[in-house]
Order: sequence, then structure tokens, then C-alpha cells
Amino acid sequence: MSASPIAFPPPRVLVADDDPASRRFLCDGLRSLGAQVTDCADGTQALQVACSDTFDLLLLDCRMPGAGAREVLAALRGDGQARSTGSLAVASSAELDSAEQRGLLACGFSDVLRKPCGIAELQRVLALLPGSTPVLDDEAALRASGDAATMRALRQLLRGELALLHQELGMPVRDPAALDDRLHRLRSSCGFCGTAALAAEVARLQRQLREEPRDTASAIVQFRGAVQITLQALDT
Repeated sequence: MSASPIAFPPPRVLVADDDPASRRFLCDGLRSLGAQVTDCADGTQALQVACSDTFDLLLLDCRMPGAGAREVLAALRGDGQARSTGSLAVASSAELDSAEQRGLLACGFSDVLRKPCGIAELQRVLALLPGSTPVLDDEAALRASGDAATMRALRQLLRGELALLHQELGMPVRDPAALDDRLHRLRSSCGFCGTAALAAEVARLQRQLREEPRDTASAIVQFRGAVQITLQALDT
């Protein structure tokens, strides 16, 4: 099994950007990677389209006429009837300092895309989507572990660690620093076991713990779901 750059069927992406050149590049780049893309030139139109249709990914510019990325996402998250209320969202901006980036992550964006960008950055954005990376990659695990018997043994150890972690994450996190250290060790295990999707979720949660340690509840819920999916794959 080898990693695929995007999920199948092709993900549906809404691109909202008031700059024609940026919008054209983002749309063409995402389409070249296999995504189905709908584009909007302002925040008001983006909100209308996202309310009436379902998208896997929302790529929203921070500064647009009518409403910026924050306003569009807040309106969607607050409207339970919107078709894309739960869609994964990524903010994009040409001008962004570290404080602004932390603020965007804290208000619900899964990542921030800095413009100008290239195809590699768009691949990274698509890789955020559930299913875009295989839960278990046997080829990667065999390369890292050396042989099938070692791979199975390492995965059995990982399964025990994940079962305990899944249980503990159901309770309030009392020591973010200790959890961050534990996640650091888990990333190494993910590499040996070929669990690339979980490794990506580990990195995302680590970033949240380090940048916004007081606002990690939703990130932990998302991570716990990824742990559960990995456990199910290891049991098959």
C-alpha cells in the first residue's frame, strides 16, 4: 500500500480569494492534483455557496470584500443547517505574522497557507483531509522496520500505547507539556509502524499544544478520533 496525494473520490474544494491571479493559481493547482474546485471572489459569495453545498475543504482568504476567512468560518460553524458547517477549513494570506497564525488556528482553521505558494504547499493542504493518507502503509513500515516480523511486533507495541492514550484522552488534560513529550515519542513510533495519517495528527496536536495550550479541546477530540481509526486498522 502506498500513500496517495488526495482522497478518493476526489475531494470537493471551495476556493475563496478576491485576487484573480491567486484564485487562478490555487484553482488550477488543486485541479492538477485531482480536486474538484469551485471558486468565489468574495466572502459573501463564499458563505452563500458553502451554506448551500457540501465541500470537503474550504480554502478561504483572510481579507476579502464582504467577509474574511474568520467571518466566513464563524458564520458556517454557527449555522447547523449550512451544508459545509463541519468542513475542514484552511486560511490563506499573503501577510501573516505568528500571532495572527495562532489566532486563526485557535478559531478553528486546521492550517494556514501562506501566499505565494507552490504545488507542494497545496499537496500539504489536501493531505489534511481524512483518508488522503493511508491509515496503515505497509511498504513504509517494512522499509523502516526491516522485515515483516519486526513490523508486526512494533505495531503490537503501538497498539497497546494507543489503547492507553485513547482512554486517557477521554479525561481532561492536566499537563500539556507531558502530553507534548509523549506525542514526540509517538511520532517516532508512527514512522516505524507506517501510520502516516496518525503522524500528521500528532504533529497537528503538538502545534496546538505549543501555540494555544489553553484552547486544545477540539484538537484533542479530533486526535482521539484518529487514534481510534488507527486502532481499528491495527486490529484488522
